[in-house]
Amino acid sequence: MIELIQFPWSPFCFVQRFILDYSGAKFRITNLKRPNDRAAIWKLTRGRYYGVPVIRDGRKVIIGDSEETQNLARYLNKKLRLDLFPADREGLQFILSRYIENEIEAVTFRLNDIYHREFVPVDDLALFVRHKERKFGRGCLEHWKTQRQDWLQQLEEKLKPFEQILAHSEYLCGDRPLFVDFCLQGMIANFLFTGHYRLPKSLPHLGRWLKRMEKARKAKPS
Repeated sequence: MIELIQFPWSPFCFVQRFILDYSGAKFRITNLKRPNDRAAIWKLTRGRYYGVPVIRDGRKVIIGDSEETQNLARYLNKKLRLDLFPADREGLQFILSRYIENEIEAVTFRLNDIYHREFVPVDDLALFVRHKERKFGRGCLEHWKTQRQDWLQQLEEKLKPFEQILAHSEYLCGDRPLFVDFCLQGMIANFLFTGHYRLPKSLPHLGRWLKRMEKARKAKPS
């Protein structure tokens, strides 16, 4: 059985989980107990990796080769025969996924991290804050909190192109979900994780798409 090892709020972990849900295959989820304790991942990957998500499939351990971790999605795609990366959509998906994984994720994770005290264990708060501040500067979490409304406005603006696409299409690249749909769904799930936010009312097509994604399942062979 496939196992997804994750942090439950991670946008890139959401992507893999949604793909697994869509596949209809049996799988299990292992949530790391402590966000700053990477020893279990380090041991599992034999010192090759310390991040999430990680997929274990029998004796195989699949890790991300970049922050986007598309190789995990491609592994699941091939293993579960999902056809999420059709050749005639590779170029389009490349462009869209880079925008999603950079422009959208850069905003959603900040809005989520504002409420880190609600989901990071107390014993891990110091290390969590240290990790963020080493990467983004001292006081970044409080700074993002004071700029919350600005970040929300940025997210709304950055999501508008998808609203425009979905006004004329059921999914981002056609009439069925492809990788980029799960990619965007994962970033939005990260944004909505704490329950403090809702999708802007100015994005109704995106809202309807999200409901379709929640119900989408791989078509059974005829």
